[in-house]
Amino acid sequence: MRPFRGVVRTGVLAGVAGTMAMDLVWYARYRKEGGESSFNDWQFRSKIDGFDDAPAPAKVGKILADKINIDLPDRSATLTNNGVHWGTGLWWGVVGAIVSRFRLGGIKSGLVTGMAAWGTSYAILPQLGVYKPITEYDSKTLMKDLSAHLVFGSAVGLVLSAASAARAMTNRLGN
Repeated sequence: MRPFRGVVRTGVLAGVAGTMAMDLVWYARYRKEGGESSFNDWQFRSKIDGFDDAPAPAKVGKILADKINIDLPDRSATLTNNGVHWGTGLWWGVVGAIVSRFRLGGIKSGLVTGMAAWGTSYAILPQLGVYKPITEYDSKTLMKDLSAHLVFGSAVGLVLSAASAARAMTNRLGN
């Protein structure tokens, strides 16, 4: 059970780094387009009035809550959005940590994970009614989203590489 805990712990850390890196990309784009909120306000305090026009994570959270008979009021859309967004990032970080154990190396594992997260979004979210089918998006939108996911994957990969190097160093010192 101990190696599994290490993978999860490393993956969660990688997921935090990846999610923060991706969010910094989206925030920089927001500011470039004229947004004025501070990063902290943009990240954690944005006000979403309800689920109808909410971002994808909030809508997914609402769908999941409805499936298990939990009624989420519109005022919980912001919290739901943040929770699902960060939970998804942590989950993909753990996936990246698992993939890295197949000897791909941290950076490759991170990039594969970022691309998988991007592709999975466009495969699953249209089925839930959250996204349109991928063929209905223009290439600029898809590339902006893919590039943000590749930044996510790069950050995940850097953490996984550092963790692998630390493990190797610990093993050498322990022998």
